Formats: sequence, structure tokens, C-alpha cells
Amino acid sequence: MRSAAFVEARTERVEARPDHQRWIDYPLRGATFCLVELQKLRHDRTEVFTRAVQPVLWLVIFGETFNKLHAIPTGHVPYIDFLAPGIIAQSGLFVAIFYGIQIIWERDSGVLTKLLVTPTPRSALIFGKSFAAGIRALTQVCVVLVLAAILGVALSANPLAILGSFLAVMLGAGFFSCVSMTVAGVVLKRDRLMGIGQLITMPLFFASNALYPVKVMPGWLQGLSTVNPMSYEVDALRGMLIGSHAHLGEDFLVLVAALAVGVVVSSALVGRLAQ
Repeated sequence: MRSAAFVEARTERVEARPDHQRWIDYPLRGATFCLVELQKLRHDRTEVFTRAVQPVLWLVIFGETFNKLHAIPTGHVPYIDFLAPGIIAQSGLFVAIFYGIQIIWERDSGVLTKLLVTPTPRSALIFGKSFAAGIRALTQVCVVLVLAAILGVALSANPLAILGSFLAVMLGAGFFSCVSMTVAGVVLKRDRLMGIGQLITMPLFFASNALYPVKVMPGWLQGLSTVNPMSYEVDALRGMLIGSHAHLGEDFLVLVAALAVGVVVSSALVGRLAQ
């Protein structure tokens, strides 16, 4: 309830402004919703560590094992180096894909209804939440990056490359949080969202280039990989963090476009939660 009161207090200041001024204030409103989401993380710091367990296990157990087996052809790049960017993208996916549960909880507690009656565009609400999901994902990225360095992964020390990788993860996590909130607007129930989230998480992960190169996939899986935003996120991360060949312009264009579409679609459906 404090979150709703905080947002209402901020939005009341701009309620009397003309429409064009409200859209000028759009970034501020999105930042307000983002801040509200991040305040929740402050009250549950253990989430940072519990969510980091799964990517750590993937990198330590799966990565170290297949690095010794040489079962997956990755050229001159050690498999664990090849895998690390994929696990970074995976950690962002797992943080974001159940984000819709929070918006359903806000509906059940009455918070969402109060937020939707403010003059703030619904897309600002969705954008703020997706941006917060991206920032939450960065906490997992830091954990994986430290672990990867300990395991001897040859990561780039270029600050611009690291910042670029953070941006790629935020865009990817933002898109997947929009997917989750879109599903929430369709199913309207937390238990249904949990089931669908579990249903789509692993196919998104395995139908990308996170674990293996696209060239070793069967043809039908290669087709799925080309329309999976996670593949473009992983490609960008590999290009920036381990210096492999990447199409950074295309990768970021796809991620930005996917996030924009996700915000628009999720904004159109979020009103169903308040009905």
C-alpha cells in the first residue's frame, strides 16, 4: 500500500498538466514505478543470493563437465568461456519470466487498481516494471561474472564492453518481464502463470544459442533460434565479453524492438487485471 501511495503522490503533481506535458514527463513516471519495484528488493536481500544458485550450478557443474568432455564444438573458444554469456542471459530470463506474479499480487491487494486510475499512461507502469526487472537481473549478472572470472573464463576488461553487456541483459530481462506480464493479463491467476512460466522458460533457453552454436542445431531448431530474442542477447554478450564474432547492431536493434513491442502488448492487457 505504501507503494501505491508513493506513486499517487508523485502523479498528483502532474495531473493538471496538459497531455503533451504528461508525455514529456513520461521518463520520470517510468522511473518512479521502477523505484517502487526496487524498494521491494531492499526488503528481501536474500532474493539476490537464492536466485543466483541456479546459474551458479549451471556454470560450475554443466560448464566444467562439458569443458572437459569437448563434446560441443565451439572452435578455439573453451566451452566454459562459450557458456558463460549464455548463463548470464539465462539468469536474467529466470529473474524476469515470473515478474507477472507480482502484478497479479498487486491486483489482489488492491494496489494495481490505484495505480491504474492515476493519469500516468499504462505503458509507463509496464516500462517501469520492465526496467526494474532489468536492474534486478544485473545483480545475478555480477554474481555470474565474478564466478566466471574465478573459473578462469577469459572475460573482457573493457569497461565499455561490460557496460554494453549490462545493457543487453537489461533489454532482454525487460522483454521477458513484459512477456510474463502479458501472460498475467491473459490468465489472471497466479497458479496459471506459474505453470505457463515453467512451460516456456526452458524452451526459450534451449531454443537459443546459450548452450551450443546455432550451426550444430537441427534445421527446425535453427528456425526457432532466429526468432528468439534470447539468441540475440547471447550473441551480443559473447561479442562483448569474450570477443567472439557478433552482429552487435542487429542484436541491439532486435532487443530494443522486442522490448518496445512487449511494452505495447502488455500495456494493452494490463487493464484486464483491474476488471
